[in-house]
Parts: sequence; structure tokens; C-alpha cells
Amino acid sequence: MRWVFRIIGVIFVAAAVAVAGILFLPSQRIASIAADQIEARTGRAVTFEGGVSVSVWPVLGAETGPVTLANADWAGKDPMLRAESLSIGVDTRALLTGTVRVTRIVAQSPELMLETRADGLGNWVFGEATPDAAADTAGEGTAPPATLERLELSGARLRYSDAGAAPVALGPLDLVLDWPQGQAAADIQARLAHGGMAIDLTARIAAMEEMLAGKVVPLTASARLGAAALTFEGRASIAGAAAGQIEADSPDTGALMTALGLGKVDLPQGLGRAAQLSAQATYTADGRLALRDLVAVLDQNRITGAADIDLAGKPKVVAELAAGALDLSALGGAGGDSADSGAADGGEGWSTSPIDASALGLADASVTLQADSIDTGVTQLGATRIKLALEQARAVLTLSPATAFGGSLSGQLVANGRKGFSVRGDLKAKGIEMKTLLTDLAGIDRFSGAAEAELAFLGSGASVDAIMRSLSGEGRIDVGRGVISGIDLDKLFRSGAVTGGTTVFDSLTGSYTISGGNLQNDDLKLQLSSFRVDGAGRIGLGARDLDYLVTPVAFESDDSTGLQVPVRVTGSWSSPRIRPDLDAATKARLEEEKDKLEEKAKEALQDKLNLTIEDGQSTEEAIKDRIEDEAAKQLKKLFGNN
Repeated sequence: MRWVFRIIGVIFVAAAVAVAGILFLPSQRIASIAADQIEARTGRAVTFEGGVSVSVWPVLGAETGPVTLANADWAGKDPMLRAESLSIGVDTRALLTGTVRVTRIVAQSPELMLETRADGLGNWVFGEATPDAAADTAGEGTAPPATLERLELSGARLRYSDAGAAPVALGPLDLVLDWPQGQAAADIQARLAHGGMAIDLTARIAAMEEMLAGKVVPLTASARLGAAALTFEGRASIAGAAAGQIEADSPDTGALMTALGLGKVDLPQGLGRAAQLSAQATYTADGRLALRDLVAVLDQNRITGAADIDLAGKPKVVAELAAGALDLSALGGAGGDSADSGAADGGEGWSTSPIDASALGLADASVTLQADSIDTGVTQLGATRIKLALEQARAVLTLSPATAFGGSLSGQLVANGRKGFSVRGDLKAKGIEMKTLLTDLAGIDRFSGAAEAELAFLGSGASVDAIMRSLSGEGRIDVGRGVISGIDLDKLFRSGAVTGGTTVFDSLTGSYTISGGNLQNDDLKLQLSSFRVDGAGRIGLGARDLDYLVTPVAFESDDSTGLQVPVRVTGSWSSPRIRPDLDAATKARLEEEKDKLEEKAKEALQDKLNLTIEDGQSTEEAIKDRIEDEAAKQLKKLFGNN
């Protein structure tokens, strides 16, 4: 058994010598090798400050004091990376064979300064690696390979600055890069704390060496922030360029935007409170994103098409999109609190809920949309082509044209959120059905007929109620043959009886002005078979009330005495009060009798003076001519001329 103990003793002595060799390896030597390998990889100088000590546990290697990694030449004097300390690990088995190989670098509390210059180049794009840095270590008889198997950043702070833009601070960030010896692929795992939430990132780079050399290589990556997720599968370069398939899922877009520091935005239902997106994407290093074969599911809506997005600074979007049945009913307040304004008409009125127009300022855009139908929440549009131009919180929606109310609608609608909130419209309608229009916009369903119309309006305020009460503008309307249900105007105007029934009219024309939320009309003409109706008065668009006088003008006939009764309509839209206006009737009758008396007096005077009225000459002109002739005759007699 003695020989067994001798063998064990020899092994023990050999192990002791090996451990002693490790412990007495100069720490500055380990740090120098690590620095050389980092510089070989990046082409940037590495500087260690303070002392360097050997560590045995948990990793064999060296620990440094503060360390810096130089920035790109164009990025200024401040270092790209500054850390409180580095822990550098070496491969123990390789060390026993006489080779020093760095396997792990851990940076404590590093600060990373990432920035781009005007041409889009980032300071993280490293130049050509220096020649094999290991040549400088040949004096020790070793040639450590240029290999870094693991990089760890703990508690890192990032500051990103795009060319000409204010820097954005992010962090803390924990990152681990695994690049095992002899393998082409590298894996990255990271967690970035932001907005009280954590963004988890994972990626696999298929050819790490080639990527570091500036080549485009296969890449798969995913990111998750709360319930939101983004995946990418394609190719990318270290400069930031990438192309491939992206898939995104955001169950709560409002929470996502808040977590990303974009502010609290409550998107209407149908515009992406929950959103999914897939596309073939191409991203360039200068911040331009092209999306092709785009499919976006925004709540209940599905949109396809293509888009180009400039992400350098404030996002700018140019897109050509298509949709089937598009449901934007939430924009019109469907199911909302339209009766919460406290109006005097039984609590009914426009919504006083504040309008949040902050979404108008999130991006600039030029988007064209072709849809089979659009439910706006106020009305239902048919096949529609619209263009949205959004610039500096001002949105212009151009209809060219849109199928609406059974006809076509063209023109522009503007929503401006630059200073407060305002809306403006300039619209033209052809062949629209008045019953559909009035039912959708005013809740009035008694009037039907095909119409042509023009409308220009402007309103401002923080709620729908405030906007409607501020409206100003002008317009006109021309309706062909139609029907007024629920009232027999013929019976009303002849006898003053307010009964049900139906009125059929031949035409309706009129123009109007709008001021302070009130529509004023003074030239309404409603043509019926036996008489004409003139209308004048006020329609309260803001207060949703009326004060309107309807005056009939009878056509003389054998069975008509010509006596008609004017009608005044007052009260709320939902419960209007219709009653004969006896004062107006009496005044109209007096005016009629006055006209008749004047006519009889003229006829009597004409007979007495034996006047002859020529074609185109009025009674007043004939009398004047007769008086002038008589005066001339009397003057001739006075001066002796016969």
C-alpha cells in the first residue's frame, strides 16, 4: 500500500505547485490580457484606474478599479463606457496548461453613452479590430486567444442621443452575453427597467464574429414589456440595420405607451386599445422603417397595406391602407353619456365629457384609406376613400368622395389640437337622403327626400357640448320631392288643427348662417301642391331647441278662401311644440287687407282720372305722367297758349 500513498503525495505536490502558480500570477498581467482582447474586438482603447487584484472566488481572475472604454473619434472626449469596476475571469484548465484565456468580464454599474451622428452611424459601430493583440504578450511565452465567452453588465445606465435630439436616459440595465468557445452563435439576455416596468430582451446572433466585423447575419430576437410582446426573425447588422418578419402584440396599448414614457393616452375603441401587427419589415440605421404585407388588427378592425415610417425624432408615417367594414363607432361617443350635459330639455343634450386630443400630437402622417364601409358612431358611411394628413397636432380628413346618407359626400373635416381643440368642415353633398342624415345627426326622423347641400362650419371647445354651442358657418340646401310624416300641413295651415298625418311636398330650398351655435334661416321655401310655405327662424344647434315660424302662402282657387294660419315651432328637438301663431296670422291678414284696399284705391283713382296704363308701367308712374301733362296744359293757358 505504500506505493499508493507515494502516488497520492506526488499528485498533491503537483496540485499545490499549480495552485501556487495561479495565486502568484501577476494580476496586472490578467487585466492587461483582458484589455488587449477588448481592444482587439473594438478598436477602442481601454483604461484601468486604480489597483488590480487577483480574485479566487467565485471566479478565478482579477478585479479592477474604475475602467473606461474610449468613444468613437467623432463622438467627443467622454468615454463610451465607464464602469466602477471590472471582474475578469480566466479559464483554470487552460491556465494549468500555460494558456491565459479570458472567459468572463463583469462590469459593475457601467454607464453607456450611445449616440448617432447626422449620417446615422452609431458610436457602437466599432472600426477594424487591431492586429492580434496577443502578440504583445509573447514575452511570457504565451499566446492567449482573442476570445470572450461571457460579458455581464450589472446595473448599467444608458444614455441615448440621436443626432440633433435631446438625450434619452434609460436604466438600470442588466445584460448577459454568452458566446461559448468554438461556437459561431451568441446569445443575449437583458432586462431594462423603465417607467416602473421591466423590458425583457432575448436574442440569438447566428454568426457573432461576422456581425462584429460589420456583416449582416441571421438574427432572432424578442422583447416583452408587461403583457406586450415583440418578435423578430430575419437578418441584422451591428450598425442597427435589419430586415425580416416582425410580430407584435399589445393587449393594453395605453399602458404600453405610458410605460414607454409617451404619456397617458386613452385610445378610442377601434383604434388599437388592443393591437396586433405583423409585417415584413426593413429598418435602416438612420431610423427609417418600411413595412410591407402589413396586417394590423386594432381591436375589432383589420387593416392591410404598406407603410413607411421615419423614427428619427417625432414619428412620420406615410401609408396606403385598405379595410373591409371599419368600426369607429367609439369616435362618435356610441354608448356614451350624451345626456349628461344638464340641458334644460329634460336632461338631454350633447356630451360634456372632456375631449382628449393629445393623440393628435404623437406623430405626423399622410395616410390614405380605402374601406368598404365606416361606422363613425354618428353615421354609417358606405364605400369610402379618405386621406388623413396629420401635422403638428392638426388633422385634415379629405373625403374624395365618401358614400354617405344614401348619396355622396365630399370635402374636408379638420380637427386642430394645437391651441385647445377646434373642428372645421367644408362639405358638399349630392343625392343624400334627408331622413338618414337628420336621424343620424339630430335624431329627427320625420323628414325624407333626396337633397343637395353645402355646409361650412367652425367650432371650438373642450367637449362636444362646448363645440356645438360655439359653432359658426353657413350653408344651403335644395331638396326635391319628399315627405314630412307625423303632421298634415295642409290641414294645419287651413284650419289651425294640429293633427297627425302626412305631408307630401314638391321641393324645399333655403340658405342659412350659423353663429354662436344657432342656425338662422330666413328664406325657406317649401312648395306643396296648393300652397307655398315660407320659413324663418332659429334652430339651436348647441341648446338643441327651436324657435321657427312657418308661414303659408295660398294659391287662389275656387275652393280656397286664401285664409291660412302661420305656425310657430318652439321647444326642444325631442319634444317640439307646434301651435298656430294667431298674432302672425292677424298681422298677415291685415297686410293682405291693406294690399287689397290699396289696390282698390288705385283702381278708383285710375277710373276717375281716366288713366291708361301702358305695358310695363306701374300705377304710380301713370299717375305721375298724368299730373305732369295736366300741369303743362295749365301753364300754357296761363301764358296765353292754347
